[in-house]
Amino acid sequence: MPLHDEHKKRKVRNWTIAGLLFALVILFYLASIAKMAGGGNIWGQ
Repeated sequence: MPLHDEHKKRKVRNWTIAGLLFALVILFYLASIAKMAGGGNIWGQ
């Protein structure tokens, strides 16, 4: 059964949201590693 255009759009949107969430998780992970390594506030304030 071929996918309709709406299914394809939804699949692309879902993968995009998943990618953004994954990027945020990595960002917070790296920020916490920097803090634990003694970096203090990583934004320099």
